[in-house]
Amino acid sequence: MTTAPQAGRRLIMTALLVAAAVGCAQAGGAGGAAEAACAYLVTYDHRTYRDVANVDFTVGEKLGTATVPECDDTPNDPRGTVPERGITVYEVEGTDPAVAIAVGDSPAEAVLMKVH
Repeated sequence: MTTAPQAGRRLIMTALLVAAAVGCAQAGGAGGAAEAACAYLVTYDHRTYRDVANVDFTVGEKLGTATVPECDDTPNDPRGTVPERGITVYEVEGTDPAVAIAVGDSPAEAVLMKVH
């Protein structure tokens, strides 16, 4: 005979196992391997910046060039490595570049980046 506390523990353990299995299944891509992606980070003026979504901003003057670091999110696949590259940095109007910048191949394509 199962007591109420035992049944509760079994229910919790079952729920945790199901959640873990679903989490693992969602991590796999079409080929069964996990799809990974490097975070979008840039380095400019000795600071690291991370992209910010859903924030309105106005691109200002060109400031220079930031570095997008190499990304190797598939360690055993040389085709998965994206080499380090430079990208144009623009000021964000009304914001100190020590706080936020915009980066992109043109002002129209610039993405907002906040110091990380």
